[in-house]
Amino acid sequence: METDEFWNIIETARSNTREGHALDEALVDLLASRSKQDILEYQECFDELHGAIGRWDVWAAAYLIGGGCSDDSFTDFRAGLLALGRQWYERAAAAPDSLAEHPTVIAAVANSDYVLFYEAVNYAAAYAFKRITGDEEDFYEAWDRHCAAQQGPARNSVDMGEDFDFDDPEEMRRRLPRLAALYLPPSTA
Repeated sequence: METDEFWNIIETARSNTREGHALDEALVDLLASRSKQDILEYQECFDELHGAIGRWDVWAAAYLIGGGCSDDSFTDFRAGLLALGRQWYERAAAAPDSLAEHPTVIAAVANSDYVLFYEAVNYAAAYAFKRITGDEEDFYEAWDRHCAAQQGPARNSVDMGEDFDFDDPEEMRRRLPRLAALYLPPSTA
């Protein structure tokens, strides 16, 4: 699946959300209307884009926005960035501190809401596959076969960049000044 087609699916799902029908449900609906091969190719593209933002600076943004962020939560945060759509995903990938401009992030500060962590989006392909086949295990078996059949070099892990201390407020202010201004108490220095 080409990247443009992947983002078209995300944007279509976003436009199909309404009260009582969340993005992850709209995404499953769209994927379940496609072939099993399309679902596997969607997952392949999802994994590639999801993995590309598996970096320390993005994790630091998640840490500030979430008031902490475990490994599992970081997986959910990256799914949430994908759920925001191509424009916000690319902005956050280029400069995670730009999330300080996202309306949901700004509103969450005042309401102490936990935002951008969207676990269910991680499983949309598996749920869609199950809807077609009736068995969730079929997805994982098909996924293993799909990955084994891929030609070309094995995917390398993403360079996570420079690790730094998320619990050091001054380091966070230096690296993510706009998000730190929203989520950290004012500096006394």
